[in-house]
Amino acid sequence: MLCFHHPDTALHQPPQFLVRGQPRPVPERPERVAAVLEALRARGDRVEDAPPAGPAQRAAVHTAEYLAFLETAFARWSALPDAAPVVIPNVHRGPDMLSYPSSVVGQAGFHMSDTACPIADGTWRATVAASDCAVAAARAVATGGEGAAYALCRPPGHHAGRDMAGGFCYLNHAAIAAEEARRLLAAQGRPPRVAVLDVDVHHGNGTQGIFWRRDDVFFASVHGDPAEFYPFMAGHAHERGAGAGLGATLNLPLPLGSSEDAFLDAVERSLAAVARFAPSVLVLSLGFDTFKDDPLAAFAVTTPGFARLGRAIAGAGLPTVLIQEGGYAVDHLAANLSSFLDGFEG
Repeated sequence: MLCFHHPDTALHQPPQFLVRGQPRPVPERPERVAAVLEALRARGDRVEDAPPAGPAQRAAVHTAEYLAFLETAFARWSALPDAAPVVIPNVHRGPDMLSYPSSVVGQAGFHMSDTACPIADGTWRATVAASDCAVAAARAVATGGEGAAYALCRPPGHHAGRDMAGGFCYLNHAAIAAEEARRLLAAQGRPPRVAVLDVDVHHGNGTQGIFWRRDDVFFASVHGDPAEFYPFMAGHAHERGAGAGLGATLNLPLPLGSSEDAFLDAVERSLAAVARFAPSVLVLSLGFDTFKDDPLAAFAVTTPGFARLGRAIAGAGLPTVLIQEGGYAVDHLAANLSSFLDGFEG
């Protein structure tokens, strides 16, 4: 397996976030990178540093105002008197708030959907490096050089919308990979159709929103029921896209506590829908927080179960870009990734 990594992905180290109104340590820790690298090197995978992709790929997905905010927010926030050590909003955008604020405090509320996406000193560099990994993997696959490639993206990305961070996510790496794959497919005269399948335990609301009105990118997600689980306001079964994109979104929410078999059955249903869409490339938002012992888990997938997941994804027979999303049981992350890759390549 060709794998892309960048050391800057470890620079994002916010000390805390707010959950149920209480400050808590951030479970999305830099140690996740070390655990994944351990697994890749133990397997003998090819691990390469991702080259800088430049701003165009980010700008193809995210707004200019949002990108400028992410790049400058920490420095501007830190210049405020009595500012907290990380950017956490105390106001949020409402549907009747139509003016773009000039202050960093106002912009934090405009561009951060929740209190689980604190911006620290190294956040921008880390998330840019992660998106560079996604672009490198997309290029390796979409040009036909590799049947699959893995991007070690950290912090993750699937909750990030076009102009809003959320849920530990800042840049949407899966969406950036999908757009880059489409661009390269079109340049080669191949059908620029891409499917994004999200198997993280949380719904990929950012990815869904980015492609909501598009019919050239199919989005499917298997996740914990948002009626009682993050992100709460997206990921319900009736959400199917809009306009030209109506029918190009598939949500398969599962009850909290769902078994491994129930999860894998839903993945098979999503893969059948992907096959009907007939994409040229598949982008997989790969989360390991479905693991039975993950601190954020709602499902009961075992380490051997991830090999079953890998076999199912490989069975789609599509060139595949693997984008790392969640997975916070750090002591089990190496084993779970190894199991998935063994199944995928087996």
